Amino acid sequence: MTSVLAPLAARYAWWLGLPAEQTAIPEAAEQIRAMPVVLRMEKSEPPSRTPLLEAAATAALAVCLDERSREGGEWYDAVRSWISGHIRKVARRARGAHWRAVQDLPGVTVDVAGAQARALLPRRVADLPREVSRLQVSGSDLPPDEPGPPPADVPLLLLNPDVTMTVGKAAAQVGHGTMLLAALLGEAESQRWREWGYRCAVRTATAPEWEAKRPRDPERAWREHRVVAVRDAGFTEIAPGTITVLAQWRAAEAAARGR
Repeated sequence: MTSVLAPLAARYAWWLGLPAEQTAIPEAAEQIRAMPVVLRMEKSEPPSRTPLLEAAATAALAVCLDERSREGGEWYDAVRSWISGHIRKVARRARGAHWRAVQDLPGVTVDVAGAQARALLPRRVADLPREVSRLQVSGSDLPPDEPGPPPADVPLLLLNPDVTMTVGKAAAQVGHGTMLLAALLGEAESQRWREWGYRCAVRTATAPEWEAKRPRDPERAWREHRVVAVRDAGFTEIAPGTITVLAQWRAAEAAARGR
């Protein structure tokens, strides 16, 4: 198990079992920690929605599993302190000089088919650097696209078809999904995913697909179907306790084919 993500694995089933009203546990404003996820959204050439979400999902995990986030690394304390509480993420949009400015901050940038996202080192929201705090949270939306069938050999992140989310909110949720998957994987699978650059596929589930995959028993769903659920605390956009994303580990299919 990846040590820095261990707290997620330890409390996963407990979190899903909480009554909805208890998921939005208040925190003192000065103590709130979050991972900023910056989405590149150039006005003249906006990215497609699905590749941007896939880039955000990969970038968030890449920060957590970076060598610098391992025990003794320069990022470890910041990542560990954040993961030990609510794994909040706040997506912001940037373009031009503002996008270039955040490249100098600690984090990881991922490009998927020309769509770019940079996940930054988590920190207290009160201590955000100006390069981040000046970026807009609102207005980060894109029209639906048609990405086609997902590849069969990468983890699949399914968005709830009954919940409307901005691209910023969805970016945060799929980032939670990749982190939960990585927290529950064994070392060999984690290493395999690392070698593939933490690639993933994001799609909106059909209603039957969502109903079939949604975990009733979290431990059994993971053990038998390799599915985890992201349950939101409801601080923004949606109701507390809402399941926003189902994440499924499917890379074993590729290994079976000798990829």
